[in-house]
Amino acid sequence: MASADLRQELDCSICLSIYTDPVTLRCGHNFCRVCIDHMLDTQEEWKEEYTCPECRAEFRRRPVLQRNITLCNIVESFLSTRPDQEDTGIFCTYCVDSPVPAAKSCLLCEASLCDKHLRVHSKSAEHVLCDPTTALGNRKCSVHKKVLEYYCTEDAACICVSCSLAGEHQGHHVEMLDEAFKKKKEKLRNVLQKLTTKRAETEKRVQRLQERRREEQGKAAGVTETVTALFRDIRRQLEDLEKRVLSEISRQEQRVSFSVSDLIQQLEIKKDELSGKMRHIEELCNMSDPVTVLQEPDTGDLCDTEDTERHDNQVHGAGDLDVGLISGTLHTLFNIITGINIGIYVQQPTDLLLDVTTGSDYIQISDDRKTASWSFINKNHPVTPERFQCDQVISTRGFSSGRHYWEVDVRKSEYWRVGMCYPSIDRRGRQSEIGNNNKSWCLCRRYDNQHSVIHDSTEIQLPDNIPCDRVRVYLDYEAGQMSFYSLCDPIRHLHTYTAALTEPLHAALYIGNSLFEPIGSITICGGVRSWETLP
Repeated sequence: MASADLRQELDCSICLSIYTDPVTLRCGHNFCRVCIDHMLDTQEEWKEEYTCPECRAEFRRRPVLQRNITLCNIVESFLSTRPDQEDTGIFCTYCVDSPVPAAKSCLLCEASLCDKHLRVHSKSAEHVLCDPTTALGNRKCSVHKKVLEYYCTEDAACICVSCSLAGEHQGHHVEMLDEAFKKKKEKLRNVLQKLTTKRAETEKRVQRLQERRREEQGKAAGVTETVTALFRDIRRQLEDLEKRVLSEISRQEQRVSFSVSDLIQQLEIKKDELSGKMRHIEELCNMSDPVTVLQEPDTGDLCDTEDTERHDNQVHGAGDLDVGLISGTLHTLFNIITGINIGIYVQQPTDLLLDVTTGSDYIQISDDRKTASWSFINKNHPVTPERFQCDQVISTRGFSSGRHYWEVDVRKSEYWRVGMCYPSIDRRGRQSEIGNNNKSWCLCRRYDNQHSVIHDSTEIQLPDNIPCDRVRVYLDYEAGQMSFYSLCDPIRHLHTYTAALTEPLHAALYIGNSLFEPIGSITICGGVRSWETLP
């Protein structure tokens, strides 16, 4: 009992286990260093004062932890003198006065024995000894109450000798328990090895994905910084432009105001002079003495038209804002917007030309290599591995990265296919038509004015009555996206394919034919436009 009491005194009140590197607070209570550090960290997050978990003594400052050397020595001495069997927590069945750690367990007796009782225990083969355990019932057959000594490989069960000779496992293939145990452990080790390898591979994939995420975060941060700096510069330019325009408007307004004020002052003086003359003339008109009136000098034409026109010209010449200033402002704004476009993407239209070496015998390519036409006349082109047997042609240029789009005029053909394909597409047979294989994607129009998209011979019908005189083909290679648009008013998105692209993609045109349509043609409008966001 003394040993058990000592064991309880060596338990930390926080983790309820034997002290590990015990330390003492000023109040005298002891704890594991890790336990009390974690407790003080938690208290620091939630309140300003610290308290002892045992007696609730308060400390204004975080207490300094003093190592309890005496308690450390006691713990080390207790752990070194304690038998290894005590770690199992299984004690001798026959030591009733005080718990003594068990050294072995007897499966026949279903009891645990210390070293003392083990010396006097029966040594016969029936009394099978094993490491200390409390699950003694699990080591015996539930039917015959005998020790489990064999393993039935057919039923995957541990059995006794009676089960093997006369029980339900009679005639089954059995192995000794230890032998089956070794085989099972070997199999588990192999599984563990495979799982370890898979876990290592998974960890590598996680690391690669984490690196990819960090790279994308770095790219996003760089683009964010670039865009932020760009818009900051735009705001600065706009503010400077606003200040210049407002300053110029204010300057012109002051100039006009001063000129008009001077004219007003002159006209006020003129008005006063005219008022004086009017009063003098009224006095003459009211006189009855003809001699006095006739002797008055002739006033002439008081309404001086030339003088009035001069003042009007001065008013008009002084009063307008400079229209050229507004025009210059608009040009400056245009330059700023152009700067935005340059800062975000670069768009350079380039030629997209048809490859004359791929067109079939009934396909005629125009001189500018933009238009493909079909007719009944066999051109008898040279037979080459690149030339299609079906009535289609592809572009000379392929796209293996970036984002691009081009437009195609299809109004002069009743039956057509427009799309993209890999250069490894077959050149012979119906399966070589774009859309009829897994190496091409297309938008198709049939003679009944029905539209559809086709890939790998799988056709998806589109809604009726789609105006499709002009088609836009869009490619985002990195995203693996291929889209088709009808350039009606407004522009209409028709379909988007998504695929893991493995080869460069070429523009492809197919022109159908019939007795009712002796000639048909498809034209690539302009060139291909490519763009990318600047870093």
